[in-house]
Order: sequence, then structure tokens, then C-alpha cells
Amino acid sequence: MALLTPQGVKKVFQFQKAAGREHLRRLLNWEEFDELRDSRRSILLDTLYESIIFAVGKGFPWVEVAKVVKFTEELLEKTKGCSITEAVTILGNKLRDYQGQFNTTHLLALCDYFHNTFIRHYKLYQYVLGQDQEVNLTVDHLEVCAPPQPLPLADGMDMALWKHEQQVAELSMAEVQKRTSVMLVKEMLHLEEEHMLQKKFSEVPAPQSGVLKREELENLINEAIHIQIECLKKLLQYEIQVTFDLLDLKFQKKILNLNAPVPFPLSITSQPSQDESLKFNKATKGKKAKAKR
Repeated sequence: MALLTPQGVKKVFQFQKAAGREHLRRLLNWEEFDELRDSRRSILLDTLYESIIFAVGKGFPWVEVAKVVKFTEELLEKTKGCSITEAVTILGNKLRDYQGQFNTTHLLALCDYFHNTFIRHYKLYQYVLGQDQEVNLTVDHLEVCAPPQPLPLADGMDMALWKHEQQVAELSMAEVQKRTSVMLVKEMLHLEEEHMLQKKFSEVPAPQSGVLKREELENLINEAIHIQIECLKKLLQYEIQVTFDLLDLKFQKKILNLNAPVPFPLSITSQPSQDESLKFNKATKGKKAKAKR
């Protein structure tokens, strides 16, 4: 308590609560502690800090504010393990001891403050500050991701229009995937054809004379043509199916574009103004009058 001066408690009050509590801890010459794991010391520091706020709020001079903190600390220390009757007696004795240090108004305010806080919740104070508590604490450090920076409002669009554009983009992407799949299937069938022809040619026994007979050559050519036709047949079937799929996608896009939502609000410059409509009507009437003459 030697470092607790009027200037010190004044700074405690002038700081924000977190900084004020930390400054008060240093004035009390306490070592740093873990607020979560040492809850008893944290609550005691809160109690002393709140006594400063009370005293300043009641208009105590800074000298008396420092004495209120000392009074609070002494009262909490002397009432440890006492019954509530004994605590009330100790409070009365402490108030008499401090009669010469506070005027009557401030002494009564101090009495009311401790009756309404400390005595009223005495069992709670005793449970928290009067005995050691078994702390079973698990601390998880979680990363909090801030939301992304929103785009300017000028870049926004109506929800219905945005959904429409997303649907059109999905259909366009499906078209690209279909065309790409045709190229991949064509390449795959070409490799399959080469592999089957190579296999068929390798199965032909080498003639003793070094020249194939006419019948063997015709069979080999027929089998090669059959392989090519089968691969071409597969490719045509796949291309026909993809063509139907592409036509269906284009049809869906056409329907979407016909039912596209109208942008809101409508551009004022795109609509003919009332003045322009009146001028057009007057010009039309003038032409009709000249024609009658």
C-alpha cells in the first residue's frame, strides 16, 4: 500500500477499466498473474478497483479515495473465515477507526456501500476469497477469420438478375464440357483403333515365302475395315448424343433469356422523356395539317 497515493488512484480512475486495473495492480506491488487461472486474485483486484469507482462517484477527495482502497483491503483480510455476525462487528469497528479520516457524509456512504455489497453477498465473498478453489480450466486458442471485404454497392446487382446470370453461366460451362468430351472421346477411340489394328497385325503369322496369300490379305483388310467402322460407329453415336445434349442446353438458355428479370431500377436515360413525347406528337400533328391543305 506504500505506492498507493492520491495521484496514483487518480490515474487509475482516468484510465479505461483494463488499463486502470493493471495500473492498480502495479500500485499495490502485486506480481503479474493469470486472470483465468487465478480467479481469486482477479476478483480481489476487481473489488479494490470498484471501491475506487465508488469513492470517486460519491465525490471523495483523492486522498480519501486512496484510504477507501486501504479500508477495503483491510476489511477483506480481517473477515476471512468469520461468520456474518462477526463480519458486521468488524465493519463497525473499522468505521469507528476511520472516523477521523472521513467526514460524516462520506463515512455513511462508505457504510452503505459495504452493507449493500460486501455484507449482502458475504457468503459469496467468503467462498471466492476465503478459501482456495480447485481450478479445472481448459483453454483453446481458436483462429477467428474476419469476413471478406465487401464489394462497393455500385458493383452490386439485383438478386434475381444475379441468379439468372449464374444459371446462364452454368449452362455455358456445360456446353464447353460437352464439346471437350467429344475431343477426348475422339482421341481415345483413335488410340483404341491403333491398338486393335496393331494387335490384329501382330497375330498374323509370317508366311514362309514372305508374301501373304490373296485370301489372307483380304481377310486382314476386312478385319481392319471392321475395326475402323466399329470405332467410327462409337464416335458417331457419342457425337449424336452430345449434339442432342447441346441442343437441349441451348434450348434451356433460350428459355432463360426470354424470362430474364428486368434490371431495377430502370435507366432513366433509356426511356423517352415526357417532353420528347410531346414534341413528337406536335410534329406529327403539324405534318397532318400541312397534308390537308
